[in-house]
Amino acid sequence: MPLREVEFPSDPKDLEHAQERFLIFYSSRVNGQLWCPDCVAVDRTIQDTFGPEDGPSAVIVYVGRKPEWKTPSNIFRGEPWQITSVPTVIKVEDSKVAGRLDSDINALLATFIQE
Repeated sequence: MPLREVEFPSDPKDLEHAQERFLIFYSSRVNGQLWCPDCVAVDRTIQDTFGPEDGPSAVIVYVGRKPEWKTPSNIFRGEPWQITSVPTVIKVEDSKVAGRLDSDINALLATFIQE
């Protein structure tokens, strides 16, 4: 299933009922580019894993431009997702967080999606 994208701002609670099994939290794009170097570093792995038609279902959620993300009141820092860094991949089961991967995504993603 191709990757779907949700632009900032969006209601974090709306994502609880997303059809996708994985939520990928990324920096927003500025002039077509992700502002976060860590997001850029994992983007090829994310696209290769979730982009193909037969790949796991996922949605990319943009958390805002750098000043929006850096504020403690960013809507994704609170419930229900409690994102502390981007990129973060969350596995969702029954509208709840079933797993979280926020470091070593390039190395650990293949195992994480199989768990």
